[in-house]
Amino acid sequence: MFGLFSYFLFGPSIIILLPAIAFAIYAQWKVQSTYNRFANVEVVRRLTAEEAARRILNAEFVQDVTFERIERRLGDHYDPRKKVLRLSDPESRSIAAIGVAAHEAGHAIQHAKHYVPLALRSTIVPVASFGSQLALPLFLIGILVQLPVLMTAGIILFSVAVLFTLVTLPVEFDASRRAIHALEQSGMVTTEELGAAKQVLSAAALTYVAAAAMAALQLIMLLLSANRRR
Repeated sequence: MFGLFSYFLFGPSIIILLPAIAFAIYAQWKVQSTYNRFANVEVVRRLTAEEAARRILNAEFVQDVTFERIERRLGDHYDPRKKVLRLSDPESRSIAAIGVAAHEAGHAIQHAKHYVPLALRSTIVPVASFGSQLALPLFLIGILVQLPVLMTAGIILFSVAVLFTLVTLPVEFDASRRAIHALEQSGMVTTEELGAAKQVLSAAALTYVAAAAMAALQLIMLLLSANRRR
């Protein structure tokens, strides 16, 4: 997307992406460095990440969630379709792994409690996934063949993808809030360990903010480019 060809298509408006790209690079560095810093710091209570997540779910009477291991590092996630919580390091006793596991347990609780933003995000997923893949090709074809209707279609599809990134923000922030609250109330971690977990989850949140910023600025770039050609 970047380079002389992209500059020819989008013009100077492509420059607006540079701050978002820099922020995205920083966010990735921040989450990796913060996680690595606490990945070898074991909690005093000697709980594993999976045990902590199970305790959090049990405290909220969420007992129909199964656990699976996932090989991809930091690929931890909750699958609402199958009610499966996948952890990359379930046996780890580090505060980093426990913080991430608690966050994913927060998503499982959201699902069980019918948290509206999560339901909205799940509804948008198919359209957003389709739109993110087709939007830019449609827009570029519209520019090349000078067909405004294709440019407009690309913008509409990309707008759905932007909406997905924006809806994701409250979902992720709320899951982290639930995680920190559960860890604090349960006594599974000390005050110092709770502070470390907050750092890990705050760093992870930056990646979602960066994604939303990138998507929003890309949409602005498309709108400016389309307006310049009409």
